[in-house]
Amino acid sequence: MKYWKKYSKEKLIERIDGALEANVNFQTSKFLGYPVSRLDENVFNTSGGFLDVSPLLKSFIANPNNIGCHTLGKSEEAFKGSQELEKEVIRVLAVDIFKAEEEEYDGYIATGGTEANIQALWIYRNKFKKDFNATLDEMVILSSEDTHYSVHKGSNLLSVDTVSIPVNFDSREIIVEELDTIVRGLISEGKKYFMVISNMATTMFGSVDNPDIYANILLKHNVEFRIHIDGAFGGFIYPISNKKSTINFQNPHVSSITIDAHKMLQAPYGTGVFLCRKNLIENVLTKEAQYVDGMDLTIVGSRSGANAIAVWMILFSYGYYGWFEKISTLLLRTEWFCKQLNELNIEYFRDPYMNIVTLKSKFVPEILAQKFGLVPDTHNGVNSWYKVIMMDHVEIDDLLKFVNELKRSL
Repeated sequence: MKYWKKYSKEKLIERIDGALEANVNFQTSKFLGYPVSRLDENVFNTSGGFLDVSPLLKSFIANPNNIGCHTLGKSEEAFKGSQELEKEVIRVLAVDIFKAEEEEYDGYIATGGTEANIQALWIYRNKFKKDFNATLDEMVILSSEDTHYSVHKGSNLLSVDTVSIPVNFDSREIIVEELDTIVRGLISEGKKYFMVISNMATTMFGSVDNPDIYANILLKHNVEFRIHIDGAFGGFIYPISNKKSTINFQNPHVSSITIDAHKMLQAPYGTGVFLCRKNLIENVLTKEAQYVDGMDLTIVGSRSGANAIAVWMILFSYGYYGWFEKISTLLLRTEWFCKQLNELNIEYFRDPYMNIVTLKSKFVPEILAQKFGLVPDTHNGVNSWYKVIMMDHVEIDDLLKFVNELKRSL
């Protein structure tokens, strides 16, 4: 790892304090033109000695606005300190985890995977319009039937059709023949420009799509396409646990990636990440935002600098090897759980590099699923699966209680 290091607590506090000092302090500085300030001291407790050892709380009180995309062009000078920490986060994720070339990436801290997925679709829609004079009815979004519902939000917001590709019920793999047939049919209907969302761990199953399956079919049919990787859940696990993964920027067909920091990284909710190759994000420049010092290239505009600092703090508290140990522990718990299921002859799905195990519902009594908070694949009608996720709070003792009750029910 080139940039992903582990810092001492003292070093973390020093860097965050330095970043906040580099920002404009709206308690002592009387800048008249900014619609921003610290948290309201009449409502919130914004002082106390505890803040000296609580850099994240101090960041939320300072309330920095990291508006814009700081890997490209100029940004608001008032928040240059927190912007610098965000740039370090993007560099670690793009270069060290997803193998981008130096300075050949852009990205920002988004509000979550939904925004990041829609950001990618927005970029590709505009790029197809600009480069090929494409019309909306000539574009289409492709994704597997297991893909997160944000693809349907994006479709609705951008007025671009979306088509779901069937997957094998047991393996959750894209059915290649179906994909080929669907693409051929879409082309016959006048579709020429394809946006793909390929999954790095689906929400329900933790299943991982091979983006080259999409690429090979679309290249075969000689159409324009871009591939976005939805790694909202798997982005902080799969590239670490699967060292041979090629789902990164070394794959020429991968143009952008989503990661969620508020899932595995345990950052505050409202914290995702969008990454893309250079010369893409400019397609969503809002030229009308002329009072913003720099370029507004994001969906949300104003963004929490404190959330960016939270991600920075987590990454550099662990470093690569500390994070590898944490992920390895979760995977060991997952393997233990799967071993128990195998001994009970219970059918389930699990990607070997992921910490999600999805059991076929016929083996799990509904009352037991409710007691242990298992998540069904649908809350409307009869469900086929129940999901168990080995998060940080799920220990072997918790799994053992479930296994023992499951055994008795069988």
